[in-house]
Formats: sequence, structure tokens, C-alpha cells
Amino acid sequence: MFRCIPSFLRNWRRLLLTLSVLLISGALFGCSATSTRIAEVSSFDQSDWAQSSGLFDPETKQPVRSASWTNFLLPGKKETRYLPAIVDGRGALQVHAESAASMLRLKVHVPAADLGLARFSWKVTDLIAAADMGDRDLDDAPVRVVLAFDGDRGRFSVKNAMLSELTHALTGEPMPYAVMMYVWSKHRPVGTVISSPRTDRIRKLVVETGPAHLGQWLAFERDIPRDFEQVFGEAPGTLIGMGVMTDTDNTHSIVHAAYGPLTVQLRPTNGFALDKRH
Repeated sequence: MFRCIPSFLRNWRRLLLTLSVLLISGALFGCSATSTRIAEVSSFDQSDWAQSSGLFDPETKQPVRSASWTNFLLPGKKETRYLPAIVDGRGALQVHAESAASMLRLKVHVPAADLGLARFSWKVTDLIAAADMGDRDLDDAPVRVVLAFDGDRGRFSVKNAMLSELTHALTGEPMPYAVMMYVWSKHRPVGTVISSPRTDRIRKLVVETGPAHLGQWLAFERDIPRDFEQVFGEAPGTLIGMGVMTDTDNTHSIVHAAYGPLTVQLRPTNGFALDKRH
């Protein structure tokens, strides 16, 4: 009777862990609050961090208003606390995670032709000693910047197609075609691509490594289409979600960190230019 069920769905422990990954993916698709326990964070809209984060129009030099930021809570997981604050004189998002995992995310819709730069910054006080983002049981990170993309799900493997259908059943939305994360690794070299141990449709690009810059603000400008092609070997589709995530649930650790504003700069109508002025 169960011969047609893949082995990765027969193991209940692995299934529960996989469901957590699916729900994280679904969070970036903007699933309903009732089905996925999204907690609305109304105060974020008025905070310095939220006012400076989201989509950015380089021609008007103004943010593009869209949906509200929401904190996506995973069933059975403690909530990572994302609090707007002034850190070192700047509007920031102060983060505390104690054996916790949740994601702050924003639903967007940016066609691939309009994708430009991702700009973000973070400050980390300590790395997670036991973490390994390549190990499904130790996959925690002090900071992650997360981008979710639409695409042709007809190209999914059998496993990913089933995971997408399961996500749709649980959340009302299919699994994103691809999720790309910018991460700080404990030991892997900058430029390393780490596939999620549970689905290769979630991949992480290491942009900082090791303890040398702990306690310092680090700022990044990343070319989204170029990075996506490096990570997935193809051009990106429509950007459908963006967010930040700090998680320590697998290693049962405690992490304090801070994020500066997160923006996605739209490509100017007269062509894209890398603007490094701040």
C-alpha cells in the first residue's frame, strides 16, 4: 500500500523537519495567517528600519511602498524576536534567538527584468559554534537575508514536486521555485554555495565567513541576477518575497544580532548602473 511513498516521507522525524523548511519557504509567498500562524507586526511599518527597507526606486530615490512586514512563526518553534531599535546611532532591527526559529518577511512582486541590487547590513556578536548549514540537524545561522523567486515548477524533480504539493496543501500556496539566502558561515569560504539538506530549491551563498569581523557592522551590495545565476545556474524569475531570518532551534543556541535596512533596488528604466554612493 505504501510502496509508492518516497523514503524521505516514510521517516516521520525527517518529515517534520522537512515541513519546517516548507513553511519557511511558504512564508515568503505570503500565506494566510490562519493557515500558517503568521503574526502581523504592525509597529514595523512606522519604525525607522521598516521605513528604510523594502523595494527602492533609484530614479525617485524613494522606497516603493508594498505590503506590511510580518513575522512568520513555525509551529512548535519558539519565536525569534525582531525588534526595531537604534543600534550604534542607526535605525536597525535588533534580534534575539534562543533555541528559536522564525522569519521576518515582506511579500513583493518584482519581474526579473526589474531586478537590480540587494543592499543590506548586519552586526553579529557571536557565531554559532555547533552550526553547520550543510547538515540538516545543525542548520542554524546568526543572520540570513532571504529572497524567494517564482519560476517554472514543471522543472521540479519528483521529490521537489511532491514537496511543493505538500506545501500547497499546508499553506494554500505552492513552494517557491527557488529561495536564495545570503549567509555568514562559521568556516566556509566566501562565495561557497550551500544547498539545503532537505531541498535543493533552497540554496545559501556565503558572503562572510569566520570570526574576524564579529562585533562590526558589515554592509553588502549584491547583484541579484548575477548571484542567482551563480547559485542556481539559470536566470532568476519574478522576485516574490524578501526577508531576514536568525535561527538557533537545531543547535539550541542563543544568538544576538542586528540587521540594518534591507532593500532591493529596482533596475532603472534607462539601464542599470551600480551606484555605490550612500
